[in-house]
Amino acid sequence: MGKNIKGKECGKGIFQRKDGWYIARFVDKRGTRHEKYFKTLPEARIWQADSQYQDRHGSIAVPVNMTVDTWFDYWIQNIVGDLAPNTLRNYRERYKFNIQPIIGNMQLTDVKPMHCKIVLNQMDKDYAGATIRQTYICMGTMLKSALMNDLIPKHPMDGVRYTKPVRAKNDIKFLTIEEQKKFLEVAKRSHNYYQYALILETGLRTGELIGLTWDAIDWKNRTLTVNKTLEFRHKQKDWRAGPPKTQHSYRTIPLTNFAYEILQTVYENSKNQKRSETLSQELEYIDRHTGAKSKLVMNDLVFINWRTGEPAKNSSYDTHLYKLCDEAGIKRFCMHALRHTYATRAIESGMQPKVLQKLLGHASIQTTMDRYVHVTNDSMLKAVSLFEESSPAATV
Repeated sequence: MGKNIKGKECGKGIFQRKDGWYIARFVDKRGTRHEKYFKTLPEARIWQADSQYQDRHGSIAVPVNMTVDTWFDYWIQNIVGDLAPNTLRNYRERYKFNIQPIIGNMQLTDVKPMHCKIVLNQMDKDYAGATIRQTYICMGTMLKSALMNDLIPKHPMDGVRYTKPVRAKNDIKFLTIEEQKKFLEVAKRSHNYYQYALILETGLRTGELIGLTWDAIDWKNRTLTVNKTLEFRHKQKDWRAGPPKTQHSYRTIPLTNFAYEILQTVYENSKNQKRSETLSQELEYIDRHTGAKSKLVMNDLVFINWRTGEPAKNSSYDTHLYKLCDEAGIKRFCMHALRHTYATRAIESGMQPKVLQKLLGHASIQTTMDRYVHVTNDSMLKAVSLFEESSPAATV
């Protein structure tokens, strides 16, 4: 019979630790021992009784000797498996290269803040602040999930911080008005002009642009609906359809006149466009809203590479952008900078951040404010000019 810290009996398989937490244990019919931690004795007794009942009726319990490796595999497949493919890939890479070598073989219940801090400290010399932040998020989210599922008594990441700074927000690339004009003048002579121009008019993510299909365009109401993405997986050498990045990324965007004209022109030109066998595919993915399977019909894609007749890969867009930047005499940027530029122009034009949040598909207004709202030199000059015009001192 287990006892509490005052020496009183708690019941078979239950005892209290010195820090006040109760541990409840039982051995299942296969001989495997299981345990969980609780703040109160009644909670421990209830869990033990429920677990014993479930064991007798064929339910599965979590073994006490679960390693971090075992938990990560379960977590990534069953708990966060519906995240965007890029997010899952980042989690797997950060776990494999940075987290697993330090704590992968440890028992989940043995992980302490010092072990988590070692993971981050060992990255400090060779990794950028943004990569360390990704590792911090992956490790913290994984261990918090273990806490929520009563596999550990405390969160090992409590009090753990990383010190290397992430790239400053004002270092994230967006185009000034002058750079945007120079870029578009050169881009007009390219086969990808309409893709670049549409992002500058709508703020679409690259995967949303690549996965855009004609059924997402409402010509009558002049809107564009974002409900899927498409990306090329270089390792597997195939195309993967998927849902938008988050639940909030599902959105319907009113089209500007220019955006509407772009889509009309592309639609007219698509009738005579080269089309490869790749477009005969129908790719399945899980819709985040309904949980049901949906299909992306590749033959219905809006943007197709003029030369190959296939969708253009994200990497090929970036490579092409570099050439255009060199020709325009401006600093090189990637596709995401076009989305960032759209948001910057929107704020400069007086758009409310809350409206911009919805148009960009952000879950939090803070994300919009932190990442996409900038005080540019152009906007400062304009603001000072307006102040000067309205200032009483100007009439003295």
